[in-house]
Amino acid sequence: MIYIIRRERFNAAHRLFRPEYNDTKNLEVFGKCSNPNWHGHNYTLYVTIKGDINPETGFLVNLKTLSQLINERVIEKLDHRNINLEVDFMAGRLASTENLAIAIWEELEDAIKYIGAQLHCVKVCETENNFVEYYGNN
Repeated sequence: MIYIIRRERFNAAHRLFRPEYNDTKNLEVFGKCSNPNWHGHNYTLYVTIKGDINPETGFLVNLKTLSQLINERVIEKLDHRNINLEVDFMAGRLASTENLAIAIWEELEDAIKYIGAQLHCVKVCETENNFVEYYGNN
């Protein structure tokens, strides 16, 4: 078994808030991330896949194919978007990095199986100090 990691980047805005809370309660729970006028991050996404090397090609998957898949299913939907308002796979979810990592996993898992690998980990870096790793429901 071999593991391959693909890094992609995107910029997006979001707001952490619960609509049933007033602004004071949202500020108390979510801090400055509850700014009603949104805030943004320069995210880094790491997608780790795993599987066996194809003896014909010498690699697990074509990295160009993997990159295109990630870009079509995730990056194009997130980059320079408002996660709360514009990203279909985040509809109805609080726009936390934790929920974002899970939603990205859900967007990629079946497509990665289709190209002959297994999704191992989705890592979303919100800042240089804050990141989330998600390994599925294993």
